[in-house]
Amino acid sequence: MRPELIVAGAPLAAALLAAALAAATGFDQNAALPPALQARFYGFFLDKYPLFAFAIVYALARILAVALGPGSASVPRRILGAILGAALVLGVSLHPTFGGFVLRAGFATGGIGFLNQLPYWLAYALGTAAAAFLFGGVLGLSVIVTNRGTRPREGWGRVIRTALVGAGLRFLALWLGFAVLGLAREAGIGLWPRRPLSIPQFGILAGLLVAGLLPHSVITALRAHTYSRNALINPVRSR
Repeated sequence: MRPELIVAGAPLAAALLAAALAAATGFDQNAALPPALQARFYGFFLDKYPLFAFAIVYALARILAVALGPGSASVPRRILGAILGAALVLGVSLHPTFGGFVLRAGFATGGIGFLNQLPYWLAYALGTAAAAFLFGGVLGLSVIVTNRGTRPREGWGRVIRTALVGAGLRFLALWLGFAVLGLAREAGIGLWPRRPLSIPQFGILAGLLVAGLLPHSVITALRAHTYSRNALINPVRSR
């Protein structure tokens, strides 16, 4: 399998593995954690948007996969970039509590829209767009600082246009992903994390993760393949 495909697919695999571990161990909010961690993780946003926990796993695995994958960045830069990137993702996702600025931005945007008489579906779309924009922006920045990868053989204008197209496609994929992951309760995953996941509920959860995160993984794989192909066509200018 090509390295860029592994880099693109590993984050979704990590999110599914984390969900499987949660189901297999019976993890829920009754699990004993230090009081400080309980205060940070357990609460309104985890109850309402529980699958965001696996989106965080997805983002952290994406950063790690990029750090270990192909690219021209030096090893020290990859290590420092991965640490900084992980800190950024955790910061916007877990400060001051679970959901961080990401879910608060989405909840506030959608809530204000709904209070201003927007239809629920439109308010929900605006809220998920705001959350996806912030989360995707931080994830994209984290990937850049971790490993800049290879440049296309075209000039800087082409590089910038290509980067903007890639960023737009990834945003749309994350927007769709957040919209899907936010429907966990409606899809029937039960009361998790208030109660352990049953086997049928885990099946629903896994299906939502695939439906929500696979488009981003596919776009990531396609963009990586494009960069890799350009590097092979003109290895001198792609350095």
